[in-house]
Amino acid sequence: AAVGLVGTVLSMARIVARRVARCPARCPVQGDTARAHSSSPPMPTPAPDGKRPAIPKTVWALGFVSLLMDLSSEMIHSLLPVFLVTVMGASGLVVGLIEGVAEATALIVKVFSGVLSDYFGKRKPLALWGYGLGAVAKPIFALASSVDVLFTARFIDRIGKGLRGAPRDALIADVTPPEIRGAAFGLRQSLDGVGAVLGPLLAVALMLLWANDFRAVFWVAVLPAALAVLVLLVGVKEPKGSRAAAPVNPLRKAHLRRLPRAFWWVVVLGAVFTLARFSEAFLVLRFAQAGLPLAYTPLVLVGMSAVYGLAAYPMGLWSDAINPRWLLAGGLLVLLTADMTLARANGWPGLVVGLALWGLHMAMTQGVLAAMVANTAPADLRGTAFGFFNLMSGLSLLVASVLAGWLWDTQGAAATFYAGAVFCAVALAIMAWRGLCGLLATADSNR
Repeated sequence: AAVGLVGTVLSMARIVARRVARCPARCPVQGDTARAHSSSPPMPTPAPDGKRPAIPKTVWALGFVSLLMDLSSEMIHSLLPVFLVTVMGASGLVVGLIEGVAEATALIVKVFSGVLSDYFGKRKPLALWGYGLGAVAKPIFALASSVDVLFTARFIDRIGKGLRGAPRDALIADVTPPEIRGAAFGLRQSLDGVGAVLGPLLAVALMLLWANDFRAVFWVAVLPAALAVLVLLVGVKEPKGSRAAAPVNPLRKAHLRRLPRAFWWVVVLGAVFTLARFSEAFLVLRFAQAGLPLAYTPLVLVGMSAVYGLAAYPMGLWSDAINPRWLLAGGLLVLLTADMTLARANGWPGLVVGLALWGLHMAMTQGVLAAMVANTAPADLRGTAFGFFNLMSGLSLLVASVLAGWLWDTQGAAATFYAGAVFCAVALAIMAWRGLCGLLATADSNR
């Protein structure tokens, strides 16, 4: 089934790419006209005869690196919430705190990795360090004998994610023409989603085979992580001329002022989005609360990731053809519906629908936000731009996950998801206010 799913996703990607190749490309998101610094990577050469450019091989390679690392990570993360609660005796608040701190750390570290990648003019070395740390952390999960050691392993793993995230996204933007960036980021997200499906499926199979032996499954997760580092080392190439003649500090005020207002709006929007979407660990706990056997709990993330992986690339293509703000607003509405469904569900049908909607919302928003960051930042400050974007998102995720854990322990599962729905409504109100301000400004300028 897993192999068939991979084939379906890749076939779907090829078919959609061929069809969209005949469509005219949309103009870049407003703010893409910012001029790059002299040390910035060269712009990819447009395809001849006005044809839509093909997605670069480097993007495909980075997508398969993400697939392998996510396969490894999700083998562990899909079991970790239940392992913490049933084996280690942790509470919902502890789960929320560990997940919030870990994911926030990953996003905050992206600031420094993004700045360093801009400073040295190189993306791949930091990505290698990040994926390498992720691979090193995997054996610690299998050896952990306490919550503290598990927290340490999660912390190291997420530092690695933080180190690789901004340079990887900046590298994708460096090698991809603006008119297909939505598709490029969507493709990487789709392949990442395939790994997020295969990982939990393999975890379920091994849990059934080895009679719920969590640690044995954690040991197997070491292998795809090591393979991801190897693929990155051999298969990913940086664009020629990406190294700066002399390193320049991108955090100097003169350079930060070059980040346009449109970029900072994307940063605020991303932070509010993240506040409305707490850790997926609570999806696993919600299904476990409903009676799902331990061995099958990874299937929760399989379902979410399957929807996410199948929809991310088509949504990325769609975002290249329309105003991405409409797609973001639609994603918020889908997340609000998912939260309300998960809060009110009394049986499996409601829970499954809520889970599918959660995955669809991820597909509609994550790649689009990344493309908006790339399109609103100067080329030589893209790493720094992704870093600041993820810093604010990381702080929001920490707050959201800790709040979700506290609500889970004190008010119950329903209150946790109702709170998520409230934050979705706030985010929609902010987007509506921003749109109204834009309309008023346009009306004033036309007087």
